[in-house]
Amino acid sequence: MGRWRPPPVKSSPYITPQGEAVLKKELKELWQLRRKEVGPAWSAAAAEGDRSENAEYIYRKKQLGEIDRRIRYLSMRLDEVEVIDRIPPQQDRVFFGAFVTLEDGDGAVVRYRIVGADEIDPSLGYISVDSPLARALLGKHVEDEVLVVLPEKKAEFQVLEITYL
Repeated sequence: MGRWRPPPVKSSPYITPQGEAVLKKELKELWQLRRKEVGPAWSAAAAEGDRSENAEYIYRKKQLGEIDRRIRYLSMRLDEVEVIDRIPPQQDRVFFGAFVTLEDGDGAVVRYRIVGADEIDPSLGYISVDSPLARALLGKHVEDEVLVVLPEKKAEFQVLEITYL
């Protein structure tokens, strides 16, 4: 049997200006630094002789492939993303780019920012606009109740604050 899997659901094309800058910086670093240092090392390893038993050659070839794969992905992704660089006119509602402070059913207060799929960072509280929580929050006002259906349970939150930078 094959290992065929259906293609993943395509993520939303939205990104913040900060997220776009991070992707462009990563692409530039891959081209200018990583690829330029790995390419010559790969060539030098190839010149050492029998490539089938040359661990350095195999490692560098794999490393170069990973760099090229990431460069292709970033190039295509940067072409298709839509930068959302404006604050919505209705700042009392949750939209893309919003910082949302929530209180859960246990009284714990958490703060999230709704960002694009390429900007997710749990340590900063950045969640994808495609996540169940973000989808449930979109369009809500302060003091609205939000019910989020998660795979393992249902969670209920109350919107305490909405801000934009």
